[in-house]
Formats: sequence, C-alpha cells, structure tokens
Amino acid sequence: MRNPLARISASIWRRQVGTMEIYQLRTFLAVARCQNLTRASEQLHLSQPAVSKQIKALEEELGLALFERTPAGVLLTKSGRDILSLAETTLAAAMALTGKAAQLRGEVAGTVRLGTIIDPSSLQLGDFLARMLQWHPMIEIKLKHGISGDILKQVESGELDAGYYLGTVERPGIAAVELRKVGYVVIAPGGWASKVHNQSIEDLAALPWVGPHIHSSQYRILQTLFSDAGVMPPAMAIEVDQESSMISLVKSGVGLCLMREEIVRASAREGELLIWEGAIPLCPLSFIYAEDRRTDGAIAAMLHVLDGMTAPTEMPKPE
Repeated sequence: MRNPLARISASIWRRQVGTMEIYQLRTFLAVARCQNLTRASEQLHLSQPAVSKQIKALEEELGLALFERTPAGVLLTKSGRDILSLAETTLAAAMALTGKAAQLRGEVAGTVRLGTIIDPSSLQLGDFLARMLQWHPMIEIKLKHGISGDILKQVESGELDAGYYLGTVERPGIAAVELRKVGYVVIAPGGWASKVHNQSIEDLAALPWVGPHIHSSQYRILQTLFSDAGVMPPAMAIEVDQESSMISLVKSGVGLCLMREEIVRASAREGELLIWEGAIPLCPLSFIYAEDRRTDGAIAAMLHVLDGMTAPTEMPKPE
C-alpha cells in the first residue's frame, strides 16, 4: 500500500508546481524569439492553433500573462521577460538530462536538420554522414543546402539544428568548431593577362565583376578586400549565387570574381582562367550550432564524429 505521506506530498507538489511540460517551454522560447506565432509554428512544425494552445496552457499553469498581441505580432510582457532567462536555463538543463540519459542507454535518436554549403566533397560530407550512420544509426539527418549567411540565420532562429559556415563567426550564442582554412583567389578570363597581371586591387576595381550573393562568404571577403585597401568595392555586372555559374561566366569573358582556390586551380593550369597574384586572407570553414545546445544528444554526437574525422587514427566506438 502506498505511503499516505507520499500521496500528500505528491498532491502538494502538483498544486505548487502543476503539470508544466518541457515542450511548452520550447514553444514559449520559440514565440519569444520569433515574436510571431506563424513563424514560431513553422519552426516547431506545429499548427498555429497548437502553438497558441500551448502558450495559453503555460500561462494558465503559471498564472501569468506572457505575451501581448501587437499589429506586428506578439511581444513578451514584463512577466514574460522576467522568466525568459530562467526558461532558457530550464530547457537547456532538461535537454542535457535527456541527452545524458540517451548516452547512458547507449542510444542517441531523433531528427537533425543540418545546413550545408558549397560542395559535399569540400565538406567531407559523405565521410561525415557515413560515420554518423555507423556510430549513431538512430539519428536521422535532413540536409538543407544554402549559403553561409542564410545557414547562420537559420541556426540562430532554430530552423536548423546545425550547419556549415565559411567565415569568422561573431554572433552571441553561436558556437563554431573550425574544420579547416579555405583559400580564396580572384579569377579572370584566360585572355585577360594584360588586365590583371601585376595589377593592384585599385586597378581590379575598375574592371567588370561577377558578384556573389550578398549573404555569401565571397561577398564578405570581397568587401573586406577592397575596404582594407581603402578602395570602393566595384559594382557587380551580374549577381550569381552558384559557384559553378560564376566560374562559367568568368570563363566566358564576363568579368572577374572571387572563388575558392581549390576548385579553380585545374582550370588555371589549363589556361581557361587566370589567377590574380595578390594575397587574400584565408577563410575558416566551421561547423556551427547554438551554444546552449552543446549537450543535446544529437549535437554531441555530431561533434564527436567531427572530432573523430580529424584524428589520425580510426575513431573509437563510443561507450
């Protein structure tokens, strides 16, 4: 027979703490971050009525109004702002607990949304996915391809769990694991030797350029290259967001562009392209994720696999 004191204790606990669920905290944080129920529902893969219902249930449980509606969306009330950091800490602790429990069971399961950039071989994506399948077969990975700036934004917003990024990461709350350095060069059509040989960055600014997308790593590097030289960045004749298309346009004689050295060296040796001799700083290629999700089972599993890929010996099987 159950101890009557235990029944009384449980009853008091229920009255004081209630039945607040972890998923309600996740929804609360998503709405607080997005300030919009529709965008939050898209991130959470829930219907908007379901999100509204969860927020209402949490407010009733806490006895607090957490949001106020505005013409532009929803904003945290003073009470909502006061509990925001505690909700973040509570959710992070709960995720750490469930992740640790999964590790102790020898199981890490779930779906991971991973943002990819450039080409799979440059990311060693095939090797990474093969190792994930071998060591963590219960994790399903869904890939979404894009450009660095968009991947970063989607990791920040929670639309992606993790991703790859070219460039220096300077966003609060975003952790970056540098995988390697990537070299960039300015490339020109094969017949433009007289236009680019022994020319300065100021001279190149006067030539036509095939421009990268504004959210791409090439765009940031190109802007820095000219600003560091005290030169106004050139106007772009054409804006393209695919490396293969940019290279093709340069080969066709449209103009110059900035490109990863590793994918144009062969074309330069064959005379299809020219490489400007000027030096360009190396760019870090990193794996990024939200800092507060470091102990999530799936994130920890991916970090473990990436760490193993850089080791000189075979990756040991996790305990």
